[in-house]
Amino acid sequence: MLLNAELCWTALSQRDRTQDGRFYYGVLTTGVYCRPSCPSRMPRRANVRFYDSCQAAEVDGFRPCLRCKPRDAVSAQPEWVARLCRHIEANCTEPLPLHELNKISGLSAFHMQRSFKAATGVTPRQYQQACRMRILRQQLRGDQSVTSAIFEAGFGSLSRVYERSDSELGMTPSQYRDGGLGLSVTWATMKTSLGLMLLAATDRGLCFLQFGDSERALIAALRNDFPNAVLTPLAQPYPQLFHDWMDAVEAHLSGAATALALPLDIRATAFQCLVWNYLRTIPYGATQSYQEVARALDRPSAARAVARACASNRVALLIPCHRVLRGDGELGGYRWGIERKQALLARERSAFEPQPLH
Repeated sequence: MLLNAELCWTALSQRDRTQDGRFYYGVLTTGVYCRPSCPSRMPRRANVRFYDSCQAAEVDGFRPCLRCKPRDAVSAQPEWVARLCRHIEANCTEPLPLHELNKISGLSAFHMQRSFKAATGVTPRQYQQACRMRILRQQLRGDQSVTSAIFEAGFGSLSRVYERSDSELGMTPSQYRDGGLGLSVTWATMKTSLGLMLLAATDRGLCFLQFGDSERALIAALRNDFPNAVLTPLAQPYPQLFHDWMDAVEAHLSGAATALALPLDIRATAFQCLVWNYLRTIPYGATQSYQEVARALDRPSAARAVARACASNRVALLIPCHRVLRGDGELGGYRWGIERKQALLARERSAFEPQPLH
């Protein structure tokens, strides 16, 4: 498996436990290799090498760390984590005292919260908030007032929801209920090596980045996602920020830049967030199957749900759903065309191939 050293270093810097087992790092000055979450002293970047397996690190002459024991299999998610998730989902609109969660897990508060986050990527409180936001979305799609929908979802105050609306709904609750009513979305098209692309953004970030065969079709897709928003073509001359975004996209498509980090303003369910956040950790040039993603999220039976989350992605490239394949190695679906998916993967692979000497 090809590793993206930049992403690996970021994970190592954050001691990201969710990456344990996905890669290992060796330190030249000590001759030891470790898991990303190893609590040992942070090494200098120049002294670090990354490996996709223990065997690869040992072939290079590194020995396993006695502190984090990288050769020990990464433990599977404990049964109590799944049990706790179901309890939170069923009771998310009610207060969930910490002692109640401790009793279900059988652990101390500190150990329970730390282990839960290591297994799911979020704290129990964050998981509860995500469940509440899912209920709020369902309520807002009905005929209820915004105020009653907020309180029925379990939120104790209006201000708490509006504080979270930027990251969770991508707009205020009223705008979400009304299909983006009152929301201003600015858009522009650009020609790329993979065809026409439309970028659209609110004042918070990109909310739409898609390929298409015509401007008319792309605008129709944008209107379908934001039926009541005010859609405005970006006036020329384009501002420097838009040029910066275009340059970043082109550099990514050409292979000159493996990372593509632009501000996002997207709406998602809790499960979509879980999948999309994970997809952004798949290294440039690497691929995984829908089943592998599901297992990594500790949802081994959710491969089809993972595929649906990939198909719901509104921001091509920024959430790299093209790096997920079928279990038999076939490309699977891609909402912007199999040919584009094939081309993207080929370009990413070629970035790691040795260039001929001239």
